[in-house]
Amino acid sequence: MTTTPYLNELPERQPVAYADEQLPAEVILIRTGQQVNAWLNICPHQGRPLNYAPNKFLQTPDGYLMCAAHGATFDMQSGICVNGPCKGISLKAVPVAINPHGQLQLNAPEAH
Repeated sequence: MTTTPYLNELPERQPVAYADEQLPAEVILIRTGQQVNAWLNICPHQGRPLNYAPNKFLQTPDGYLMCAAHGATFDMQSGICVNGPCKGISLKAVPVAINPHGQLQLNAPEAH
């Protein structure tokens, strides 16, 4: 388990990149209110990062996360690709919890 930034440090509904050597890849953190979703920053289409530059992600006008390489769009709550070359496939979820002090705790996702 690795400890990350505090919940109140994350912007609302804006993807933020986080890297830690205990995780298999960089993670995308997305805060919605008091909940945080975490996904490996790996597009299921070709295994490339979704961002176009360090900590720079594209979002559609209607709030979907967009892969900079091939334009696949992902629901930020479920991680499922809703449009593009990997439609129906999900980003790899990273288990996240918030400790009593408001700090995020991430666990490496299970291997499949």
